[in-house]
Amino acid sequence: MSFVVTGLPLEPFRSLFGLSDAALTERGVIRRTVDANPGFPCRVTLEDARPGETVLLLNYEHQSADTPYRARHAIYVSEQARETRRAVDVVPGALRVRKAISLRAFDEAGMMLEAEVAPGDGLEPVIERLLALPGVIYLHAHDAAMGCYAARIDRG
Repeated sequence: MSFVVTGLPLEPFRSLFGLSDAALTERGVIRRTVDANPGFPCRVTLEDARPGETVLLLNYEHQSADTPYRARHAIYVSEQARETRRAVDVVPGALRVRKAISLRAFDEAGMMLEAEVAPGDGLEPVIERLLALPGVIYLHAHDAAMGCYAARIDRG
């Protein structure tokens, strides 16, 4: 089954790029300089930022459905991001290198129907299996260790 892994839209974050640290703090955002790779996965580009680059650490509502599964969590966004990644039938680097990814399957109303944890380099069969379940419309991927939202996955 074909699938598409999509990063977050760039627009909500673009106005934060280049702000002073004080201005970011007023908005509840922290700028970090990348000192390891992997370690700072950008949720727009779906790749880990490189050492020396800057990322923004902020809280983001990734599951806005008005259900008990409504959720927000900390994410990184690279200040070097220029466009949203849309990966067709391939698992992007920021997911692939993780030890474990939690895949959560949702229906049209935003209710979770199923979930499974898999290694980042073994996600394809799990994605295909979950997307094939009756009623599943999309998946959310999360870093299983830290719980951070990683990406949305839809049928291709």
